[in-house]
Amino acid sequence: MAVPRAAAVALLAVAVVVVVLAETQPAAAQHIVQEIDDPGAYMFTPSSLSKRKTTTTTTPAPETTTDVPEYTGTTDKDDKKVPDPSFVDEIENVTAPAGRSIKLSCTVKDLGAYRVAWMHFEQSAILTVHTHVITRNPRISVSHDNLRTWFLHIRDVQKEDRGRYMCQINTANAKTQIGYLHVVVPPSISDTQSSSDVIVRENANVSLACAASGSPDPVVKWKRDDNSTINVNKTLAVTEWEGTRLEMSRISRVDMGDYLCIASNGVPPTVSKRIRVSVDFPPMLQIPHQLVGAPLGSTVTLECSTEAHPISLNYWTREKDMIHENSKFHADTQRAELPYKSHMTLTIRNVEQADYGTYKCVAKNPRGETDGVIRLYNPIVETRDESSSSSSNNNNVLDSFRERDKGSKYLSSLNEINKSEHKSLDAGGKGPRQEWPPGRTSGCRTLLPFAWTLLIAAVLARVTAPL
Repeated sequence: MAVPRAAAVALLAVAVVVVVLAETQPAAAQHIVQEIDDPGAYMFTPSSLSKRKTTTTTTPAPETTTDVPEYTGTTDKDDKKVPDPSFVDEIENVTAPAGRSIKLSCTVKDLGAYRVAWMHFEQSAILTVHTHVITRNPRISVSHDNLRTWFLHIRDVQKEDRGRYMCQINTANAKTQIGYLHVVVPPSISDTQSSSDVIVRENANVSLACAASGSPDPVVKWKRDDNSTINVNKTLAVTEWEGTRLEMSRISRVDMGDYLCIASNGVPPTVSKRIRVSVDFPPMLQIPHQLVGAPLGSTVTLECSTEAHPISLNYWTREKDMIHENSKFHADTQRAELPYKSHMTLTIRNVEQADYGTYKCVAKNPRGETDGVIRLYNPIVETRDESSSSSSNNNNVLDSFRERDKGSKYLSSLNEINKSEHKSLDAGGKGPRQEWPPGRTSGCRTLLPFAWTLLIAAVLARVTAPL
């Protein structure tokens, strides 16, 4: 469809008006500030949509003054000087036993917009910054008192927590303070690294070890549980020995017992470990009475003392048969104070004639066996037999004397010998003094001298008689 001529003319007129208006209106100015190489001048560059000539305006930088002293603080919006933060007090050192909870405090003033951080110096680790916990250690936390005092909390402190702790303010030149945490650990004894109970043969050497740890390092001492002396060797005996090792040479049965390893470092509690030393040896017997008398119908007790380790098996025998418990016999064994000693008894009730004889106490252990002999007798019968034997011996001597002098015609006249002659013969000392039989103290001692005298007198009378 053809456009009317009048409408086309109108549209052309509107377009001309628009072009004229666009040429006559200035565009909005845009200012671009660009820093140039000269730090003292800045260039502002206005521009427009027309092809107008560009103009450049420069402004000098403000002059600097050199006669005013430098101030390290900050300035608020009212131009008031604000001082830098600083520490008020030193951080106090803390000593705590392991397992306790502690806190370190750092007090500052004029903190302003700055921040406080806690660090572990030895571990080179940042723990907290302001109110935030940086470390992954769940035992550590931080708190503050109105941004003035900052507390570092450590729960259940461990030995590895000890060391220097740094409180730092993040000023241009960081300000720091350091406090020390001492973690003391009570002593402990390692069972795996220390000696356990030992068993040795008599006269062997023994070495005991005690591994103790703690903070500070503990001191280790050895003592016997019964407070008796420790025989280090044959020439050295002590009541207490210091050191992590106890060496004993040529140990004997008297060294048997419990030894205490005691560790202490000034931090309670003191700890100890008990180590039992056993000394093995074969049985030994001691019999206080090897000959025991008991009359018929009485009750008697036979005794034996034994020493053995391991503890021996003890029993009684008679004629190689073991004695069993019954109404006649009662056997008992009592342990002594020393672990290797015991006391054996055998009680025999209503002693009969068949009970007399030889008994044995027997002790047996893995190291050996031994026995002791005790003889039970009737003291009344033994005494009577001894008396009869003595009387019989006397009668036998007299009978022998009579047999040797039987048939002597002068034997019946011995009692008629003149006593004066007897005395003069003894006083004069003539003729040897004889005893027969030897050792007798009866009147037979003078029998032969008088017989010889009588015989000589008869012979002389016969010779001198007139023919």
